[in-house]
Amino acid sequence: METNLSSKWHKWEVFVVSILRMAIGWHFLYEGIAKIAISSWSAQPYLANTTGFFSPFYHWVAASPAIEFINWLNIIGLILIGLGLFFGCFTRIAAASGAVLLLLYYFAYPPFGFSLINTSGESHLYIVNYQLVEAIVLTLLAVYPRTGYGLENWIRHLISSMRTKKKADVDTEVSVNSRREAIKNLASLSVLGLMGWGAYNNNRRYGTDAMSGATIQLNRKDLSELKGKLPLGKIGEHEISRLVLGGNLIGGWSHGRDLLYTDQLFKAYNTERKVYETLMLAESAGINSINIGFPSNELLRRYKKATGSKIKVITQIAADVKDESTLFKNMYEAIDYGVDIIQIQGNWVDWMTRDGHVDRIGKLLDKIREEGFVAGLGAHTVDSLIACKEQGIIPDYYMKTMHHDQYWSAHPRENRVPFEQDGVNHLDHNKYHNNLFCGFPERTNEFVREATVPVMGFKVLAAGAIEPEDGFRWAFDNGADFICVGMFDFQIVNDVNICIDTLRAVNESNSRQRAWFG
Repeated sequence: METNLSSKWHKWEVFVVSILRMAIGWHFLYEGIAKIAISSWSAQPYLANTTGFFSPFYHWVAASPAIEFINWLNIIGLILIGLGLFFGCFTRIAAASGAVLLLLYYFAYPPFGFSLINTSGESHLYIVNYQLVEAIVLTLLAVYPRTGYGLENWIRHLISSMRTKKKADVDTEVSVNSRREAIKNLASLSVLGLMGWGAYNNNRRYGTDAMSGATIQLNRKDLSELKGKLPLGKIGEHEISRLVLGGNLIGGWSHGRDLLYTDQLFKAYNTERKVYETLMLAESAGINSINIGFPSNELLRRYKKATGSKIKVITQIAADVKDESTLFKNMYEAIDYGVDIIQIQGNWVDWMTRDGHVDRIGKLLDKIREEGFVAGLGAHTVDSLIACKEQGIIPDYYMKTMHHDQYWSAHPRENRVPFEQDGVNHLDHNKYHNNLFCGFPERTNEFVREATVPVMGFKVLAAGAIEPEDGFRWAFDNGADFICVGMFDFQIVNDVNICIDTLRAVNESNSRQRAWFG
């Protein structure tokens, strides 16, 4: 009886060791191959921004002329350790090497001081993170009596079986046992094939999945200059930072007036890598939400999948004003992307209002709510929101352009007409030329003061024509509960600080024209 129990325990012990070893091996192998898939990947930014006791060493490595060699050494090390652990080949060497490599990562950004990257759910834990846990497990595997099923054990068993066969006439039994052991020890080959096939298909669908903490460079100095925690409000059941990241700069919509190259310039600067840096920096600075144009949904899905980010995605959807049968198409696509909040884009609300299809706005809002989502309504022209309100169409929140017109490129009030933001860009400076996004500020302020749901102001800086201190204060004073601002990475910390100061000043001075909603 005792022998049977011992035998069963031995089998389970070997099985558990095998699973642990292969799981960590897959992690190493995947990280290594994924980095090869990114042709521009380098460990230099990761090393250059390290913190902790050993940061001088890492900084020295980052500045070394041999950084390209170090990059490949890192990749090859990940792959070889991964293969060794997954297949059970040179297991103890692979486990010990893996533990050392993980500890190098761990002490680069030790989670018991300032944490540079804290949005992925991996590096902001205190003292114990996944790197330390895996390093401890690998250390145990390096000294544990059993290494589990694998190539080296199969080879040992094969040699042992051949010796047994020479000594005794038990060919059949030895052959059967050898086949059984071979199946167990070589099972990792088929498992790797299945996992590799799955990873390949996943990569074809979503793109490379390796832009994580080790590939992203954040400005640690800027983050240390934050003045405090960015206040939150609520839209529906969602807690939203009072400052929301706008998606235009990421999507390449610059509103550069007569500067024709700015859209291309924005796109050239905001590569996918730079977008990841910007989003991670924004989250680290306390901005927990982004409002995006629909084309950016795929990029945000990749970002969240690669980093584990919990950033709330507010997506703007289109609505075909000519074909009611496709009214909900964009909404269902947004749901498939995994967004958090759905908002009818301001352009489409203006167009539907202008063309006499206000009823379709109401139908779309109802359908969004029916699907269980918070429903927002955007507009550039306040007439659109007024028309909806007159028809009893009230969203869960408004998103309205909110800025004053006291800047040089604003055209005269007497020449402004409703819905001109979606019309012709005139050569005449006295008419609209992609220069003004809240054409009637007083009417907007009056509408916002009477609104009974949260209001998110956008274009509060008039696409860069107004200073943040001025634009933020004007929007909050006149009733905005949230402001949506497009920001480059180098602007984020400063804008967060300005927002914190502005909110404090508004509350202390009682200058706000409306109670806070949300």
